[in-house]
Amino acid sequence: MIDYQKVLSEIMPRCKQSDRKGVVASYIPELANVSIDKFAMHLIDASKNTYAVGEATETFSIQSISKVLTLAQAFAILGSDIWKRVGVEPSGDPFNHLSLLEQENGIPRNPLINAGAIVVADILVSNLKNPKQDFLNFVRSLTDDPGINFNSAVANSEQRTGFRNYATANLLKSFGNLENDVATVLDFYFHQCAIPMSCSQLTKAFYPFMNQGKCLKNKTHLTQTQTKRVNSIMLTCGFYDEAGEFAFEVGLPGKSGVGGGIVALLPGKYCVATWSPGLNAKGNSKLGMEALEKLTTKTGQSIF
Repeated sequence: MIDYQKVLSEIMPRCKQSDRKGVVASYIPELANVSIDKFAMHLIDASKNTYAVGEATETFSIQSISKVLTLAQAFAILGSDIWKRVGVEPSGDPFNHLSLLEQENGIPRNPLINAGAIVVADILVSNLKNPKQDFLNFVRSLTDDPGINFNSAVANSEQRTGFRNYATANLLKSFGNLENDVATVLDFYFHQCAIPMSCSQLTKAFYPFMNQGKCLKNKTHLTQTQTKRVNSIMLTCGFYDEAGEFAFEVGLPGKSGVGGGIVALLPGKYCVATWSPGLNAKGNSKLGMEALEKLTTKTGQSIF
């Protein structure tokens, strides 16, 4: 039996002592204020045992990690019809790139790049009675945590500076792949990205993807087939143009965010979250990726 606490405790000092921690995201002003020295890991196994090091209960902006959660909710609502509006192929481009969208007639390459996530946001705005509150309730249900909320300061910061997302949404609208007003869809999108969560909360939120669609309270949120599909998209698309590198180094489905968080999972075994705000050149947490590589190497557990 693997002693996960021992493994995490061995990984943390090696990462904390690194003199190359990456660069904190500054293009969203509210994120630029976070200390680069923050570091956390939290792991929950299939038996619901938890293990943690660092600031595992301190919240941070989950940003693009939220795209998996909106995808899960939209997938549960629409089923396979969702793939009529968004593809499932890796983009090979940065998360906010527009050229492929133009070439492929307004159908985003996958739901984890910005264009795809904006289409997913549009789906939820069309299908939920109170979209922002209903999505928040969905996240709270996954985690069994009613205290999770939006950070309006971060959402407002993104609304003031998200010019490329406005361009993306308008391009989608021009191709007929956005049903609602651009401002309405982006208001939802900026709020979903602006949810603060801790590593502990994130492992609970992603537990269903490790557990065939069932959350910690055994409520079913996705079918086994839908869970398989979401996991495959995380593996191939969860790290933008560094997805291949993450699969090569770590070997787990996962998703990153520019707030410095990463969530990854081994189906049937564990779900793990890391937080280190410094990003590499591709926009993924530098120490988070290194920590997860150490985890799968030390334990010998990955999907490969």
